[in-house]
Amino acid sequence: MTTTDETNTANQPGALGFARMAGSSIAGRDAAPWVTDFLNAAYYRREPAERQADDLRFAFSVLTTYWYRKDPTRRLRVTDLPAFHKAFGAERFAANGRLSREALERGAVTLLGDWFPAAYADPARKGWGIAFETPEDKAAYDHSYRFKLAKIGDLTAESAPLDQQVWHTYDPVEVPSAEGLIAAITQPETWPEYASALGRFTPLRPGGLLGQTFEIEVVAGYDKAVPLWTRGYVTITTLVTPDDQKALHNWFEALEVGMKEHGEPSIVPEGGEPLVGFDLTTHAGHFMGSGHNRLVLYTLDGKAYVRAAGTWDPMSWHLSKAYESQGKDAQHAFWGVGEDPEVSMLHQIAIALGAPTK
Repeated sequence: MTTTDETNTANQPGALGFARMAGSSIAGRDAAPWVTDFLNAAYYRREPAERQADDLRFAFSVLTTYWYRKDPTRRLRVTDLPAFHKAFGAERFAANGRLSREALERGAVTLLGDWFPAAYADPARKGWGIAFETPEDKAAYDHSYRFKLAKIGDLTAESAPLDQQVWHTYDPVEVPSAEGLIAAITQPETWPEYASALGRFTPLRPGGLLGQTFEIEVVAGYDKAVPLWTRGYVTITTLVTPDDQKALHNWFEALEVGMKEHGEPSIVPEGGEPLVGFDLTTHAGHFMGSGHNRLVLYTLDGKAYVRAAGTWDPMSWHLSKAYESQGKDAQHAFWGVGEDPEVSMLHQIAIALGAPTK
């Protein structure tokens, strides 16, 4: 495929192609300002000590539920703003533009109905970032609407010579139990429940992990009152488990060899036992360019850990500039580097499984 530098290269988005991936697939360009403003009011505009990741997830669920219930064949538009202003405007006016959790819940009742707060807290009525009025409504969820809006491009695994690729791993995050983590991550519809202040994964296909495609919505400048949102897509192209010991061994062995050749530490420390691993391969337009990330689960000394590791082609100039200026630190924090659980999806999974908050 031949394209221009302003749109896409053969494998990576150009400057304009990158800009077209701003925001969420369920929000049109004319909705982006008020959608961003709503999320800022619910989280980023608050004082750091007052921020709770679940309040941001609640605000996302309000948006996603409203979109799905009103008309999932179209994106949110500026014409949807009056309904949100009616539900949340007075609350924000009384709180200097911010929305507390209580204000979010009151506004959600006005916008969607008095069933919403309880449904949001009920796993039987929540999935894919949406709260459903009944379990039957959840069972009838139609994945095709968001999948069509996403307009997913081709898979773009790394293709540069091995010595030119970037291989990197991040700090492992301890989780309360391996069994709990496996149960959590093998239900893709629950992944939005582990969203952090830096990003969220929303599954776009029915079924389990293997072959599942996720829309990733990420934020740059999360420490500012007006962060920037963009998105990308990945598909789980390989999944190894103890059900196939040979495939499990070969996958982890190849990963360890690659990391060692690029000067990275071992994924599984000496004495550890690998349990699960999978590849998340990028699609065209991904904000990191061409490559794939991995999530691995292993046990060591009776404890369970989850860890991310990525492999990428060298980035084009505009992706590299954005990554170095705003994306690198955020990406590292999202995958568990540092001590702030608010920004790390892996820490949010651990908390959901019962790990104490710090």
